Amino acid sequence: MATTTTSLGAGGEDRVMATAQQIVKSLNTPKEVREDMLLIFSSFDNRLSNISDLINDDSNKTSVRFDAAEKVILRWDSSSSNPDASRHSLPWEDSPDEAAEYLSAVDEILQLVVDMSIRSNNEIMDRAETAIQMAMSRLEDEFRLILIRNTVPLDLDRLYGSIRRVSLSFAANEGEIDEEFESFGEVDSERGCFHERGASLGDDLCVDLINADAVVELKEIADRMIRSGYEKECVQGYSNVRRDALDECLVILGVEKLSIEEVQKIEWRALDEKMKKWIQAVKISARVLLNGEKRLCDQIFNGSDSIKEICFNETAKGCMMQLMNFGEAVAIGKRSSEKLFRILDMYDVLADALPDFEMMVIDEFVCSEAKGVLAGLGDAAKGTFVEFENAVKNEASKKPMQKGEIHPLTRYVMNYVKLLVDYSETLNSLLECDEDEADGLQNEDSELDTMTPFAKRLLLLISSLESNLEEKSKLYEDGALHCTFLMNNILYIVQKVKDSELGKLLGDNWVRKRRGQIRQYATSYLRACWTKALNCLKDEGIGGSSNNASKVALKERFKSFNACFEEIYRIQTAWKVPDSQLREELRISISEKVIPAYRSFMGRFGSQLESGRHAGKYIKYTPEDLENYLLDLFEGSPLVLHHMRRKGT
Repeated sequence: MATTTTSLGAGGEDRVMATAQQIVKSLNTPKEVREDMLLIFSSFDNRLSNISDLINDDSNKTSVRFDAAEKVILRWDSSSSNPDASRHSLPWEDSPDEAAEYLSAVDEILQLVVDMSIRSNNEIMDRAETAIQMAMSRLEDEFRLILIRNTVPLDLDRLYGSIRRVSLSFAANEGEIDEEFESFGEVDSERGCFHERGASLGDDLCVDLINADAVVELKEIADRMIRSGYEKECVQGYSNVRRDALDECLVILGVEKLSIEEVQKIEWRALDEKMKKWIQAVKISARVLLNGEKRLCDQIFNGSDSIKEICFNETAKGCMMQLMNFGEAVAIGKRSSEKLFRILDMYDVLADALPDFEMMVIDEFVCSEAKGVLAGLGDAAKGTFVEFENAVKNEASKKPMQKGEIHPLTRYVMNYVKLLVDYSETLNSLLECDEDEADGLQNEDSELDTMTPFAKRLLLLISSLESNLEEKSKLYEDGALHCTFLMNNILYIVQKVKDSELGKLLGDNWVRKRRGQIRQYATSYLRACWTKALNCLKDEGIGGSSNNASKVALKERFKSFNACFEEIYRIQTAWKVPDSQLREELRISISEKVIPAYRSFMGRFGSQLESGRHAGKYIKYTPEDLENYLLDLFEGSPLVLHHMRRKGT
């Protein structure tokens, strides 16, 4: 044995010692066991007699490393008895070099524990646990502070600068109307009323929720806390701060924390503003806030999918639930026609955002709540539409429009449905046309089978409006005014259909039928209004030919015609036909009926009176006079022809 030892020489001894040193380093057994093993080694070969020195030396180095790391941690601990601790209570970001030193000290202790280099020493292990606790308490505080100090406030100017706004006019005319449509009837037509269809965010919109420079520091702290087994404290600290930050974002966006009862007590105008803000908040939450929060979680907690998921869910849940609570309150609130557009906007924006929420938010409860609110908003929209249909059908105001013009109900309904077309896709998915109702429309349009559910319901709705207008026209004792009222209103309906997407839904055949109705009413107007005047210009009852006709009868005929014309002029200059083309067509139709008949009658019989005394009393107007006076009809400003005399008489 001795000879072998000598023959190995110095190089061999070094290799043996190096191997022994590796063995020592790998020993993870208690101190007593290691000492027994060392005795066995040293008795086996005297070259290993100084291995105990190596072990002691390694242990000393470990102790020195630990002491140095512990000292750094204690310096930063404000609760420590160390007199230098207070000067190290500066915020983390204000002393980056010392912060780096602190993290290195934490790494050192964690590594020593992992390597089990100090586990044989109960005293050092206790100190290590205490140091880690101190360090984690400090890091938790710093983590929160960095999050709070580096939160970037939501910049509404920049945000809304990236939003494309779309407004649709929804104006009415003044007039009496039933309570269901009262708010619309009060709207000033010159000022108008606008329904904002919502706004879309730019595709490239992205905002920083945390200053980018702080993300690295946050990740470094989070890594140490997770490695130390303090992931719960890390998640809780992160979630609390970021949840408050998202709450503040909702406040900036105008979304308040309100109970369902509080929402349902808000009067409509104020509620409408809150609904608009909610719509924008949902868009911004899905596209900007939660998407940014997800990205932030991925950056800070990279390497731990479960912690990323927990952090994001805990952070997003409060924001999501606050939005959903408001949506639910609106969905179960009192229904009224004015709310329908805003409810549809809410439904559409939530339907668009839901896939994003589901992709980002793993929490099944939150996703389930969002789906429930979406379904509730859909039911509310459908129910509100049905109530609107019933309100149109049953609106029963009894005061006729004095000038025979367009009824406020007609304006309201047609402006309403014109805007509804913008929601065709949504309404097609929500509405169904009952078979009984569809049967009632079979005579209305042969293309019914090819129409969408929404188009069928529009057809039914406008049919209800037409029926209601027919009933309202019966309030007029004057048959001519009855026809004028229906002409005005049906033409208004046709124009709204023809000049919008409604035309594509209802079809050309529907428009042609209404045009035909207007012509029929025009014919009925002429018959009801001008028959009496035209009868005065007939030959029957005058007695004899044009040369020997009774002057008394002729005088009576001219007087009767003048009286009829003057009465019609007085009354119908006050009537209103708003559409210039219809107004002109009516005047032409009257002129084609009346002027030739008057000219012919004057040509045959006028000479018999013109030579007599007071001829101007009977022949008051030339055909040209009458034509000019017809231009005053339907302007809505009553005029009088009493005491008018033809020039030259």
